Amino acid sequence: MTASHRRTAPILGADGSETPITPRWHIGRWLVGTLAVLVVVWLATAIIFNENIRWNRVFDYLFSPRILDGVVVTIWMSILATVIGLSLGVVLAVMKLAKNPVLQWIAAGYIWFFRGTPVLVQLIFWYNLAFLFPYLTLQVPFTQIGVQWDTNQVMTSFMAALLGLGLNLAAYFAETVRAGIQAVDRGQTEAALAGGMTHMQTMRIIVLPQALRIIIPPTGNEFISMLKTTSLVVVVAGSDLMTNASQIYKQNNLIIELLIVASLWYMLLTAVATFFQSKLERRFGSDAVRLVRGPGFVQKFLRNGQQAQTATESIATISEKATTR
Repeated sequence: MTASHRRTAPILGADGSETPITPRWHIGRWLVGTLAVLVVVWLATAIIFNENIRWNRVFDYLFSPRILDGVVVTIWMSILATVIGLSLGVVLAVMKLAKNPVLQWIAAGYIWFFRGTPVLVQLIFWYNLAFLFPYLTLQVPFTQIGVQWDTNQVMTSFMAALLGLGLNLAAYFAETVRAGIQAVDRGQTEAALAGGMTHMQTMRIIVLPQALRIIIPPTGNEFISMLKTTSLVVVVAGSDLMTNASQIYKQNNLIIELLIVASLWYMLLTAVATFFQSKLERRFGSDAVRLVRGPGFVQKFLRNGQQAQTATESIATISEKATTR
């Protein structure tokens, strides 16, 4: 019911007196809410006042240099893996939308493989790549010219984690980028091609900048998820937050305390990332599409077309008046 249809006049009784309007009490709603609060308070009390948790040790390790080093590694690992995933995801999305069936099959196969296998399996695979390729060789085909590296020296824990997380994330980013590209009006692509632009120029100058409005907000979600997914790097000892925390509690047996420390840092990082994500959503979530390079070809083309149409109508009007006279 709209505001214009709401009752604004007072309700009068049979004797002409005004009948007071009192809000309705939702007893069931209050009972459920009260019960939920009691359950939350009980759980919080059971954890906070648990005698088996040494809270003083939690605060001792909260800002431990080793824990802070793990936080820094986690942040860098998340940023680099997201950059790798987004860059490769754009390429895969363009390949999947290409008219070449070979490129489509390659992109579809990549996405199917990396979305179909667990991240944990991929991390372990990259870390143990030396069992499959003891040496990594880069050489000119059919010649002996090239260089060779020991796989164990190249595939460190950090590198294995970066490849495992980044390549897996690229498969998910590819679908996000593809959806963003397909959301751009097809007429703009046709107008750009009609204006003499190539398919690559159209994609780079017209389509992708507009697709950013749809791509960037989900990117924030993926980055937040990546912050927590880095905890799986513990299986390859990647010096991240979870790895350093696990190495500490293996020495002093303060398992719960160190897990609380890691959880507090993950929650803090997630809160900061969520804050910046909300900023991005407010910036790119408006109806007006912001082009990265300013007014593009389509905007100029439509603007010139409107000006030409206006000029033509003006000339036609003047000619009609002259003919009438």
